Amino acid sequence: MILRIFFLCMIFLQCNKVEESKTVSVEKDLKKIIFFGDSLTAGLGLAHPDESFPQLIHQKLNAEGFDLKLIHAGVSGDTTSGGLSRLDWVLGRGVDYFILELGANDGMRGVKTELIKENLISMIRIVKKKNPKVKILLVRMLAFPNFGPLYVGKFNKIYPEVAKEESVALSPFLLEKVAGIKNLNQKDGIHPTKEGHLLILETLYPSVKTLLYKN
Repeated sequence: MILRIFFLCMIFLQCNKVEESKTVSVEKDLKKIIFFGDSLTAGLGLAHPDESFPQLIHQKLNAEGFDLKLIHAGVSGDTTSGGLSRLDWVLGRGVDYFILELGANDGMRGVKTELIKENLISMIRIVKKKNPKVKILLVRMLAFPNFGPLYVGKFNKIYPEVAKEESVALSPFLLEKVAGIKNLNQKDGIHPTKEGHLLILETLYPSVKTLLYKN
């Protein structure tokens, strides 16, 4: 009787290992979409990570039949320089689609626009080197007006220029439906609420979906 129970347990364990192996294999074969950004991508202040726009976009893509593995690589407070320094580690798991959302913190700190542009270009080139077939979407950011019209003008030109020079897709301004609207932002007036992230989904999703269909 003891031997019978032992053999049944062994069979059960082996079956579990086979199922786990199948799951790992399927996960490995899925194309990877990386959302790489700062606190906006990370969903700072939200009650649950699933409320952030990368998760919402991933859920909607899956519902429409796109089987993708999400790599949610948002770090609160990150700048373009910070992103550049951690990019290799994030790309270690592979990449097929890359959504680049960085620069807002640079703008808030008055970082030189030349450096911001240089960092964005460097990141895009590193991603392309990792996978020459990768599809990249650069998420457009706009500067806060408090640095004056000269800086704002230079900053706001960065994203269209980079997208054109590096031949990558450019999204609309990430916060175009959210910025400056009190009830769509948290108490700091900067980070969107759950409802705000749902509107970001509306803004960004068409660009992401187009990216997936791009040859």
